[in-house]
Parts: sequence; structure tokens; C-alpha cells
Amino acid sequence: MYAIFDNGGKQYKAGVGDLVKVEKLAAEVGSTVEFPVVLTADEKGIQAGKEVASVKVFAQVVSHGKDKKIIVFKYKAKKNERKKQGHRQPYTMVKVTAIGANKPETPAKTEKAAADKAAAE
Repeated sequence: MYAIFDNGGKQYKAGVGDLVKVEKLAAEVGSTVEFPVVLTADEKGIQAGKEVASVKVFAQVVSHGKDKKIIVFKYKAKKNERKKQGHRQPYTMVKVTAIGANKPETPAKTEKAAADKAAAE
């Protein structure tokens, strides 16, 4: 199963377990973020529009960084006008943990719930 989700005016294709570079997010490393889904595809077929209105992509923030440098060179012939700039786009690397309507439980919460249950017994 894979989903196409929207973030920062761009769309990304991802499956569970994929690492995806998205526009920089204001989230801490290790936190969970969710993105709205535009389209999903699995063995049953393709779903889009109102069929996936409640579906979300849940991902864990892995790291923040800057992409490879690109050179922006502006030049006007015969005018001695030249302008050279470099740019590095900031990004956030996320790992897709689940695709669905319900938020998955994190391993820390399940371990804590198991420990609380064991202590109660």
C-alpha cells in the first residue's frame, strides 16, 4: 500500500517504512507528525477525493538538514551584469510509520500501558 500526501505545496509518494525528505517542519526530532492524504492505492484499487478525506499519513521526524547546494547565476549579455548566488534548501527527513484513519500507538505508550497493567495485577 502507498499513499500520496500533501505538504508545503508539494505532493510526495510514500509507503510504510519509507524515508521522505519534506519541506522543513517545526517539529522536534523523534516527534510524530501527520499529513493529509490525496490518494491511496493498495490491492483493492485506487481511492481519492472524499474516499480518503479521513485518511492520514503518520510519520516520525528523523532529522533536519540542508539539501545540496545549487548555484543561481544571473547574466545579461554585453552589460557587464553578473550575479552569482548559492542556495541550500532546508528539509526535514521523516519515516512513514502508518497510513490510515486511526493514529497508531507509539511503542513507548504500549510499553508504559503494559507496565501499568502488570503493576496493577
